Amino acid sequence: MLKRKFFILLICFMISSCSFTGNPVKEIQSSTPTPENAATFIEDLLSRMTLEEKIGQMTQVERGSIKPGDIKKYFIGSILSGGGSYPTPNNINSWVEMITQFQDEALSTRLQIPIIYGIDAVHGMASLYGATVFPQQVGLGATRDIDLVRQIGQATAEEMVAAGITWNFAPVVAVAQDIRWGRAYESYGEDTDLVTEMSGAFISGLQSIPEAYTSASGQTLFVLATPKHYLGDGGTIYGTSTQLFDDQPYLLDQGDMQYDETAVRDLFLPPYQAAIENGAMGIMISFSSWNGTRMHASKYWITDVLKGELGFQGFVVSDWAGVDMINGDYYSAVVTAINAGIDMNMVPIDYIRFIKTMKQAVKKGDISEERINDAVRRILTVKYQLGLFFDPYPHSDLLETVGSDSHRAIARKAVRESLVLLKNDNAALPLKKDVSLIYIAGVAANDIGIQCGGWTTQWQGEAGDIQPGTTIFEGIKDTVSAGSTIEYSPDGQFEGLADVGIAVVGESPYAEGVGDKSDLSLT
Repeated sequence: MLKRKFFILLICFMISSCSFTGNPVKEIQSSTPTPENAATFIEDLLSRMTLEEKIGQMTQVERGSIKPGDIKKYFIGSILSGGGSYPTPNNINSWVEMITQFQDEALSTRLQIPIIYGIDAVHGMASLYGATVFPQQVGLGATRDIDLVRQIGQATAEEMVAAGITWNFAPVVAVAQDIRWGRAYESYGEDTDLVTEMSGAFISGLQSIPEAYTSASGQTLFVLATPKHYLGDGGTIYGTSTQLFDDQPYLLDQGDMQYDETAVRDLFLPPYQAAIENGAMGIMISFSSWNGTRMHASKYWITDVLKGELGFQGFVVSDWAGVDMINGDYYSAVVTAINAGIDMNMVPIDYIRFIKTMKQAVKKGDISEERINDAVRRILTVKYQLGLFFDPYPHSDLLETVGSDSHRAIARKAVRESLVLLKNDNAALPLKKDVSLIYIAGVAANDIGIQCGGWTTQWQGEAGDIQPGTTIFEGIKDTVSAGSTIEYSPDGQFEGLADVGIAVVGESPYAEGVGDKSDLSLT
């Protein structure tokens, strides 16, 4: 009799054990995602996870740094492409193949939790050669066209999801207060209301791929928006930043924001409040500081204000190695950042060090398992809402949208509406098509890379034919009458007089603190 009871007990234990280690994804793939489903599913999944699996979900690694097999070994939750990081050759097929391989490895883990792939598609999916490149945010701010910005968000989302990318590190909701800041062009403008309105439209577009494109499970597709950089990165004080490179000091980027709390709340907080109300579920923390305290270390702004006061239910991600910049050794920096409320660490390179540090911190009691569970719950909930548990792979039915005529038509409209006419003495404009002789001057007149600016193919952007497109010179040449003559000189050297002279001036491309300048002179 005792043997039979023991046998029955053993069977019960085996059934319980199988239930515990089973894959809950299989149980929901035929169901329709709902908030009610999400809560039950996430709690069930969370209860099955080991500490190592939870820490893996909190870890984001750059694609060029992840070693084959380590997504599975360390249960990595997210992969990203840093600026200028793309597969070879840089075409949509390579992107699809790469992200499919990453996803295959993630789904080979015990619980089959998919990765979420992130990228800075700040003005279109511009890391991909042949994608539609839209004007930078400062140009879109000049359009004052909310519906157009929403269309750009939607078009960007379609081209991202085609490659299997469902996380956009955009929009920048900085309210730029100093034009010398190298990221000023990534801001919609200096007015809080304008930034709030435009960023809300872009977020709405990212989250509204047409219903004609749906996942295999019937899930409506959308992209996770990431308003950034929280908080006040557009308001840093000149000369408060740290050295970038030996020959290129930061002057404003990653510097100190020296405002009282009332001013911060009035000037910089409203775009985030509106973004949360509009359904934003990801927010990235700023490299900058507030009155000497790193934002990555600010429990007050991240946990008390963002998650508490504003009711943010999504997850918070660090900026690139932003945790490392907190004063003190690496261990104390990680403990401070996670306890401040950062849910996912954009490591982005030495992920093994981060994982070991996290395990050590939990073991010592410096980071509670409750804090870990909160972070992972937020990350898994967003993955669920994105439909990644149902359909995590690239969408071939959206491949036709990449660089499509309809998307380029939106981009051309954005270019037209972003133009700002400062002066038109003697009605010089519009030019007539039948002008006899036109001189066009300036390197920027015939360089697609300069026209595109930073965050285009490369992190810093690059001069030259880095994307297909039409230069200003080519556009004019294709527009004038057959009888018109056009002469082009990069340095503006001509002989004789023309009927019309067009000088195209501008800056060489740059991004982030590399673009900080002490004056406003053009390149």
